Amino acid sequence: MAEARLQVFRGDANSGSSVDYKVPIAPGMVVLDALHYIQGYLSPDLAVRWNCKAGKCGSCSAEVNGRPRLTCKTRMDSLPLDQPIVVQPMKSFPVIKDLVTDVSWNYKVNKKIPPFQPRPGTEWKFFQQDVDRVQEFRKCIECFLCQNVCHVLRDHDKHDQFAGPRFFVRVAGLEMHPLDGVSRTKLLRDELGLGLCNITKCCTEVCPEEIRITDNAIIPLKERVVDQFYDPLHWLVRKIRGAAG
Repeated sequence: MAEARLQVFRGDANSGSSVDYKVPIAPGMVVLDALHYIQGYLSPDLAVRWNCKAGKCGSCSAEVNGRPRLTCKTRMDSLPLDQPIVVQPMKSFPVIKDLVTDVSWNYKVNKKIPPFQPRPGTEWKFFQQDVDRVQEFRKCIECFLCQNVCHVLRDHDKHDQFAGPRFFVRVAGLEMHPLDGVSRTKLLRDELGLGLCNITKCCTEVCPEEIRITDNAIIPLKERVVDQFYDPLHWLVRKIRGAAG
């Protein structure tokens, strides 16, 4: 039976190193299967977060050969087996143990975002094209791969200034909802750090749900912020209204 060599990070927030494991390869095998083999036969104390093994829970995020991926959707036969397969925890979040990271920061960011609130007197009807526009954003499984690959968080560690792609997707789903009556543009500018994104599209590239994060969420939100706060015509209208008041 063919074998693959995996180099898996073992350790915690204080220290750690890669450990080599040899795993037999079976048809249709994914990286998560290989990690389960290591747990079952070679190293029972290997810490791996997973749940559904169907690409829908977002739990098994890790970095495979340096690329953020869901290990349950990364087929072994798609990787070069003539060299070690390197599996590491997500870089943008603190390591708890082995491949398990602390992603609780994301839920703190989520609490900053005002939830859906319908406009007063809303008639609960809207067109199918309005549904289609926001439905894409509901596909997010919160794997946080987009957060992990984003250089603002990964390389510059601006967790205190920047919400990250996942939460721009959430805000976009609310802002573009035809019945929502809350403006979140000031929050995007002042607290969520939308301006720090330079639209490299790396978040879109790693999204397992193929959400067009940059084109359909981030760029339209940037346009809203610019229209409200930096467009000279809008500024003039606000000045006139302020003077009139």
